[in-house]
Amino acid sequence: MQGSLIFSLRSLAQGPSAYNLIDFFATPIHSGRHFSVNTKPLKLPRPDPGALFRINVVGSSGAGKSTFSRQLAAVLDIPYIEMDALYWMPDWTEPPDEVFFPLLEEALQGEAWVLDGNYSRTTAIKWRRVQTVIWLDFSLPRTLLQAFFRAARRSWTREELWPGTGNRESFRKSFLSRDSVPWWTITSFGRKRKRYAALMDGVRYPQIAFVRLGSPRQCRDFLAQLAEQRR
Repeated sequence: MQGSLIFSLRSLAQGPSAYNLIDFFATPIHSGRHFSVNTKPLKLPRPDPGALFRINVVGSSGAGKSTFSRQLAAVLDIPYIEMDALYWMPDWTEPPDEVFFPLLEEALQGEAWVLDGNYSRTTAIKWRRVQTVIWLDFSLPRTLLQAFFRAARRSWTREELWPGTGNRESFRKSFLSRDSVPWWTITSFGRKRKRYAALMDGVRYPQIAFVRLGSPRQCRDFLAQLAEQRR
């Protein structure tokens, strides 16, 4: 992306029973190696009660995908699906793709859902029927700070991340190992930002509406205005 670009959010769903998000404009302003985003107010027509949603929320580790996805699913009153919960097996065992892919396909059989997660190798599966992709594109300092505090909280509380797996964070795993989430955030941030920026050009996936939210405030405004339209 170079210069001043305007992204217009295409129809959120196709067909007569679709919700449409229109007049959502974001103007990225080039600033060194990063882009800041100025967003005009959303203008959302009152939604059709019969409309269906299939949404994938993506972004760097620590961006707050899970929190935002749960809130979005609650506003829309549709199921929330966490890819990490499908992927991670007990004792942090990673399943082979021939096990993981069928689990994901089964989870996405419904007509409405909010899917939380990246897993780029599953794009062909998760975007086969997706209608909207929401990219949480926060700055690296903000994302890293959130990833750090999340890892610290989970390490301190030792909460089980996904019921029945026994998977818990520890200070050693979170900060002193190759699986460190803050370190993964740092090393993967630029690569993911470049990838999603390229995918948003509308050429490869013209049927998908892409929404780019550049700050927690934009996320709150997005959810608040959507909730207002749902009343």
